[in-house]
Amino acid sequence: MSQEALIRTRELAKRYKLVAGLFASSSRWVWALNGVDFELRRGETYGLVGESGSGKTTLARCLVQLAPHSSGSIEYLPGDGGQPEGWEVSRRSPELLRRFRSEVKYIFQDPSSALDPRMSVFRVLSIGFRYSPKYSGPSALKARAVELMQAVGLRESDLERRPSEFSGGQRQRISLARALFSNPSALICDEVVSALDVSIQGQILNLLVELKRAYRLTILFIAHDLTVVSYMADRIGVLYGGSLMEEAAASEITHRPLHPYTQLLYRAIPRLGGGPPERGVAAGTPFNPTRPRWAAPSSAAARWSRRSAGARSRRCGRSHPGTA
Repeated sequence: MSQEALIRTRELAKRYKLVAGLFASSSRWVWALNGVDFELRRGETYGLVGESGSGKTTLARCLVQLAPHSSGSIEYLPGDGGQPEGWEVSRRSPELLRRFRSEVKYIFQDPSSALDPRMSVFRVLSIGFRYSPKYSGPSALKARAVELMQAVGLRESDLERRPSEFSGGQRQRISLARALFSNPSALICDEVVSALDVSIQGQILNLLVELKRAYRLTILFIAHDLTVVSYMADRIGVLYGGSLMEEAAASEITHRPLHPYTQLLYRAIPRLGGGPPERGVAAGTPFNPTRPRWAAPSSAAARWSRRSAGARSRRCGRSHPGTA
């Protein structure tokens, strides 16, 4: 597997106003991301985990500029010889942003809301590609749609049906086919199996593995389920409070997590016949990003201290533990 970076972030931050409205104070913010240094390498599957509110989806949305970041940089390195040094996503022309979005596709958690119920599956798959420079006519469009439907395990006749006629797992297959239509280099899979039954989850995960191999994809895989991420990913990153706590190869982080928060996540995995999940790694009050004294960038050291107990809490309170 190549180790070249495809997408790289530096000190990426995203903040939201704590209170909305015309007369709301402009000095109080919620920091959803706080100084994230992240690299998605070409050809890999990168698993991003963390509890709800840790910033996983915000990071993914910032990468494709669905939510413009507040500070920091997002660099795209296509490696096509045109711009070998890469380019900053948010500082380029609309044409280059459209190109970036055609090469890095976002797959949403809920396919029911991501697919237009008024359109046929064929129109859902092809409508965006009609405006692409790669568009070469209706016959090629239909052939590509048939190829991708078969690749995701659906039939050609399904192209004339509407998304509401399919099950949740089949809709997610349609979302995958739509994402692959422009022949992208990377997929961002945001909780793509969390709403599915366990048996259907396994089918979609195996399909992703097959599609990655067949289309030479790079995948950012976001999930809550550590067992799923450990199965899918080559590397795993652990987010907490908008900061990257630990990052390592999947085999290393699964068998020997270093950061106390990562240890907490793994100990919380339910085990058959093993009683309730362990909770002995960390105690204390969960991090609350709406409290300005914890949310400001200068107080990043306190993010983990509120989830650590005893001597570890005192140590993390003095200095940020950094990425393990």
